[in-house]
Amino acid sequence: MALPSLFRLGCPSFSRALARSPLWFPCAALSSSSSSSSSSPHFALLPSAPLPSRDALKANGEHMQTCMQDFLQAANFAAKGGTGKYYDKHIARAKLTARDRVARLLDPGSPFLEIGMLAGHHEGIPSAALVTGLGLVHGRLTAVVANDATVKGGTYHPITCKKQVRMQTIAEKCRLPCVYIVDSGGANLPKQHEVFPDREHFGRIFYNMARMSALGLPQIALVVGSCTAGGAYVPAMADEACIVKGNGAIYLAGPPLVKAATGEEVTSEQLGGADVHCASSGLTDGYARDELAALRFGRRALAASHGTSHEMTAQTSSPKPHSTPSSTQLDGGESAYDLFDVDAEDVTPHHNLNSDVEPPLGSPDELLECIPAPGSTAQLDMRFIASRIFDGGRMHEYKPRYGTSMLCGYAHLNGDLVGVVGNASPVLFEASAKKGASFIQLCDQRGIPLIFLQDVTGFMVGSKHEANGLAKDGACMVRAVSCATVPKLTLFVNRSYGAGNYGMCGRAYEPHFAFSWPNSRIAVMGGEQAKSVLEQLGGSNAERLVDEFDAHSTALFASSNLWDDGVIDPRDTRRVLSLALQAALNGTRVSAAHTSGVTRSKFGPFRL
Repeated sequence: MALPSLFRLGCPSFSRALARSPLWFPCAALSSSSSSSSSSPHFALLPSAPLPSRDALKANGEHMQTCMQDFLQAANFAAKGGTGKYYDKHIARAKLTARDRVARLLDPGSPFLEIGMLAGHHEGIPSAALVTGLGLVHGRLTAVVANDATVKGGTYHPITCKKQVRMQTIAEKCRLPCVYIVDSGGANLPKQHEVFPDREHFGRIFYNMARMSALGLPQIALVVGSCTAGGAYVPAMADEACIVKGNGAIYLAGPPLVKAATGEEVTSEQLGGADVHCASSGLTDGYARDELAALRFGRRALAASHGTSHEMTAQTSSPKPHSTPSSTQLDGGESAYDLFDVDAEDVTPHHNLNSDVEPPLGSPDELLECIPAPGSTAQLDMRFIASRIFDGGRMHEYKPRYGTSMLCGYAHLNGDLVGVVGNASPVLFEASAKKGASFIQLCDQRGIPLIFLQDVTGFMVGSKHEANGLAKDGACMVRAVSCATVPKLTLFVNRSYGAGNYGMCGRAYEPHFAFSWPNSRIAVMGGEQAKSVLEQLGGSNAERLVDEFDAHSTALFASSNLWDDGVIDPRDTRRVLSLALQAALNGTRVSAAHTSGVTRSKFGPFRL
């Protein structure tokens, strides 16, 4: 079966669209029209400042291009996974790569919003030895976790654990089923002290599986390779599991350990192969002669679990009857789609993504030239950026003449009403903090999702502002962000420094999704400010420390450490946010109070 083009990143012949957008893969299904329509024409067009000079735009574009090249190089490194002898050994065993497996699990033409693609980049672990993301299975948005055994045997490093737990967190918040494609050697032993005992370490994966299963979110495990030691609990904790004859193996202790402990000599297949677990232990439900059969099992298991939870589904124009096949039907075959499937052209999303909404102003390409280049005295125009993202370039602004360093207002994203909180200028003052807090409360009280557009260097400093209560007002905004129960999406457009990161819903404030542009920076403060502080404190290595400071502030470093969910091409911002918003809205079908323990206020927002 020919691979869908969405997974051809890293191949010489990939299309320009994919070359510039490794994170987002377009899909006809998710651009289809639904019956609802946008009301954005009722909102006013966003005003924007005069465009910079042609020379300034050129400098801006050149800076962004440099950032984009670094991003694409890192994305290609991640997409290739393991190479050389590790890849050759993997293929010699008739095994698909992790991305091939995901491609065949998803519906033909499905999008795939990859989460944490650059995780592990700075440690030399492509994609943290794990492919995770969101795609459609039978038109149903599904979270997928696939071990990459070509990268360090698919073992769990600290960043691998963090990435899988993050994907599970998204799935639980968004009420999505999970499919685990297992091919892993378990915990990385030299790193055992960093992956085993703590709250967010390896054990959290199984805790999350149990909790999500209890919420009615299907947990499906497909064992296509090694599944050893603690990893054996993945199929054991799943609602349904399938194992591949020959390559799949599940055991708590492998043959070497068994021999050392008991003297028994046994092969991997004899110890924990498909025959053992399908016929004797009963651990697995499906017996597959190859990986495609296992992937078909996963698709059928998800189709059979429709209606068990509150997940987003797709409507089909000609639904096909659902019948659970016998295990003998799972054997062989060339495609994961040949039985129990819907046609890609039949899939129409149930959620509100409209093709008839008013498009944003201008061209997405303009977003490549809107960030001032280093050394420029120009100020970023957040209204210009918003006009290139939201329907019709329109917004109903909230208090446009008060707290003017903060942009707040109502807009539509593919027909869905959202509240936008952006930095009109990079410094937060007392009034802007109070304005932001009030608007966030108002959106939360009305059930309107929030989108944060960050370019913030922090809160204003000085005796006047301290006396005016800036810390108190800033705390009000942080409190509002913390307690808001509506879906929250964060986009790091440029800078995200200090407490400004907190007030604008940084990673610690649990946005449903957070994405970064390639030029963005996350740090306690800017490099020059850090240098000044260090010199005043008498630091002897200020220059060296600032270089290190800057290196640890880049978008690639942030994404490598999972401080976001991925770096995206600015031109794909609208599409990425649209899919992320639909996933987040799916989770609101269950009371946010039930999942977070924070109830919405019983009174309206306090006036300023």
